[in-house]
Amino acid sequence: MSDIETLIKQVKQEAEREPFPIDLEVYKALGKEPTQPVLYAGNLKSKLCFFGRDLGKDEVKAGQPLIGAAGTMVREGFYWAMHNQKPKGRKELDSICDRVLLTNTVPYKPPGNKAYETKVKERFRPFLERLLTIHWQGDRIITLGTEAFKWYAPYGVKGEINKFFQRDDRFTSKLQVTLTASDEQGMQYQRSITLLPLPHPSPLNQTWYEKFPQLLQDRLNEFDF
Repeated sequence: MSDIETLIKQVKQEAEREPFPIDLEVYKALGKEPTQPVLYAGNLKSKLCFFGRDLGKDEVKAGQPLIGAAGTMVREGFYWAMHNQKPKGRKELDSICDRVLLTNTVPYKPPGNKAYETKVKERFRPFLERLLTIHWQGDRIITLGTEAFKWYAPYGVKGEINKFFQRDDRFTSKLQVTLTASDEQGMQYQRSITLLPLPHPSPLNQTWYEKFPQLLQDRLNEFDF
């Protein structure tokens, strides 16, 4: 089993192996290397993970997942759940990274903020599997949006993820799946995790945007801080 820095290098090597859609203009404007992944932020020893779709411009700039407008809403909600008050500034807000893991289906920014095609997600899936199964020590994942939740389809019974997401109570119910991963030596790993889906907190998602803060608090009320 390699360490987390080796995993990040392996993601970068995979990105360099063959071209795939990356928002090169944004990376260039920010002075960032396009193939350098933003794999995760936070604490690998935390019990909880927030799992989003992919990076936006703010995430590329900061080198952290979930730090743009939607990510800030998530971070503020987590801070409130811990302290029952709003953070006084960015430093206090970023302190939530001591208690949670933040990651995405793909550790890069797609052009035009359109979701990556399945073939790109599958290309980077083995690295996310290693992150969540081998390196992270938690067992509960709050997914943000449809793309993030359906990324877990291979780990449940066939059709289970899609069927679950059609339920009216999907944002208050849980689903347990078993993640699998293999390391460079071919050793197999498993981790049983509980998925707690939420909608993506975007103003474009008018059906759920205003409801998101309370839905998030309801999810976080299940945890001891």
